[in-house]
Amino acid sequence: MSGNPLPSSFEDNPQFQEETSLQKFRRRFKEEPLIPLGCAATSYALYRAYRSMKAGDSVEMNRMFRARIYAQFFTLVAVVAGGMYYKTERAQRKEFEQMVEERKAQEKRDAWLRELEIRDKEDRDWRERHAAMEAAAKEAALQKRAAEHDATRSALERSEQKSIGVLDAVKELLSRN
Repeated sequence: MSGNPLPSSFEDNPQFQEETSLQKFRRRFKEEPLIPLGCAATSYALYRAYRSMKAGDSVEMNRMFRARIYAQFFTLVAVVAGGMYYKTERAQRKEFEQMVEERKAQEKRDAWLRELEIRDKEDRDWRERHAAMEAAAKEAALQKRAAEHDATRSALERSEQKSIGVLDAVKELLSRN
C-alpha cells in the first residue's frame, strides 16, 4: 500500500466524503427515487390483493396481482437504468471508499507502532534504572565488605600490638557492631 495522500479530485468534492448509513440511504434515495417508488407500488399492490382475497373479490385480487407484476417490472427497469446511469460514479465512490479504508488501516498501523515505540522506550528506561540500582547496590556491598575487612584487619593488628588473643579481637569486633 502506498503512502500517497488521497487524490485532490476527492478532497474538494463534497460528494466524496465519509457518510453514515442514514446519509447513504438519503443520498441513494435522492439519486434513484424510482426504485423506492417501485417497491412501494409493489407492496401496495400486494396489500390490496391480500385485502381482496380476504373479502373474496377474485376479480380485484387478480387485477392487483397483475399490478404487482407491473410494479416489479418497473422497479427492475429502474434498478438496471440507474445502475447504467450511475456506473462511473459508483466506481469512483468505490475507489474513494477503498482509499479511506487504506488510510484508516495506515493510521491504525501508525498508532500501533507509536504504542510499541513508547513501550520500548519505557522498557529501556526501566532497564537503565534497574541496572543503575543494581550497580549502586553492588557498590554499597563492596564498600560494606571493605569496611568490615578494614575493621577486622585493624582489630587483628591491634591485638597483635597488644598481644591479645584472637578471641579477644573477635569480641572487640563484635562489640563495635
